Amino acid sequence: MRADLRKIAEAASRDPKQALLDAAGDTSRYLVLHNLVLIATHIPSEKTVGGIILPDRTMLENRWQGKAGLVLAKGPLAFKDDKAVNFGGIEIEVGDWVIINPSDGFELFIKSSLSEGNDGVPCRLIDDINIKARVSDPALIY
Repeated sequence: MRADLRKIAEAASRDPKQALLDAAGDTSRYLVLHNLVLIATHIPSEKTVGGIILPDRTMLENRWQGKAGLVLAKGPLAFKDDKAVNFGGIEIEVGDWVIINPSDGFELFIKSSLSEGNDGVPCRLIDDINIKARVSDPALIY
């Protein structure tokens, strides 16, 4: 199992948004193009409400099947109306929690520094039109 997933999950028990932002580091290093959105996959706390520590397999399942994520960056054309799509004035901002279909995006890992190993934050690069909803708390989605 990727060590960073456990670190993120441990920090997520306190503040899930800050856990992902800290793990991702300076996202200005990533220039997202066109109408794409870079979304960090929500990794919930490694402990259940009852105090049970989740096994590695369950933690990995969150990476593959996570339906909620945090917007880290977006391209200059993201959520802009054009001939093909009208967003109805709704804008998704960096820092918003969103709902996605995990299979709609391209999976990648981003690192907070070049000196790290192969671990990083699990993310998806997804077209703006594939974002299904904005939510106030990723724990509301399973």
